[in-house]
Amino acid sequence: MKKSGMMAAVAMATAILLAPQTASAEVSELKVPLGAGGFGFLPLHVMKTNKLVEKHAKEEGIELTVDWSNIGGPAAMNEALLSGAASFISAGPPSFLTLWDKTRTNLQVKGVAAMSTMPMFLNTNDPEIKSLDDIKGDMKIGVTSVKVSIPSIIMQMYAREKYGDDQTFRFDPFTVSMAHPDSVIALVTGNGSIVAHYASQPFAQRELKEEGIHTIQNSDDVTGGPTTFTMISTTTKFHDENPKAYAAFVGALKEAQEMIANDREAALDVLIQSMGGKAVLDRDEMMSILTSDDTKYTTVPSNVMKYATFMHDIGSLKNAPETLGDLFFESDDVAGGN
Repeated sequence: MKKSGMMAAVAMATAILLAPQTASAEVSELKVPLGAGGFGFLPLHVMKTNKLVEKHAKEEGIELTVDWSNIGGPAAMNEALLSGAASFISAGPPSFLTLWDKTRTNLQVKGVAAMSTMPMFLNTNDPEIKSLDDIKGDMKIGVTSVKVSIPSIIMQMYAREKYGDDQTFRFDPFTVSMAHPDSVIALVTGNGSIVAHYASQPFAQRELKEEGIHTIQNSDDVTGGPTTFTMISTTTKFHDENPKAYAAFVGALKEAQEMIANDREAALDVLIQSMGGKAVLDRDEMMSILTSDDTKYTTVPSNVMKYATFMHDIGSLKNAPETLGDLFFESDDVAGGN
């Protein structure tokens, strides 16, 4: 009887281990940083304001809460994901690709979907500067992160195309890491060595309101067309172990993008509120950015492979993706991207 009882217990334990995972095995809370703010991260704020993740979780048959943290910046975002302090993170393609490359043999971070597509603008307060080529001496360009930010990679692309492979990093010594608001202040006041700022929206437009500040480069001109500005990523472990929570988040993202397209006024309200209730431009100016043909909210990646190929060619990435499927989890939401 004892032997029979033990065998029965083993059989029961084995059955439990082999049984399909249920919804209760998934996480009950998502941890999502809101990012650096501005137009590129608007879908996250729409998701938060309208509790879209919670809504889609119920449709998936699970209960989810969301901890929306105010973490921003590529380094902080990456650390949050790697440490388990974030379920999903949002960042520009260069930051994502760096993390994808470094985690190929462990956490295997991959892209979930694109979030926004929009250009960045290189503005200067020096009337003598007509192009990036005029930057010299002790002049400095404010960028969000030296070497690996979108502006840094864009300037490397430009330098390599114009001056040759050995001049790829020609403009790196002129860059300094600064948050967008700090760069705006430096450029507008004209104090110090900051003579240019590679700005996202609406900071670029705020600078251009000042007399003497003008644009000398547009990121889309360098990449050859519209390019993903922000995108979502997570680890393969999270993706595989939490299929319903993952689906709920993606569903919420897509609905947020649709809501932005269908109700611009409400979306702008959310954006301004996310900026503390006071925008750097007036409402009409903010609306003109939101409704611009250059501002798109889509899950389909654009020019991410171009970033990857370039970064591998110059040695910033050890691994080269062969297809978009190497970078993103398989999904119809990213189909047709590049």
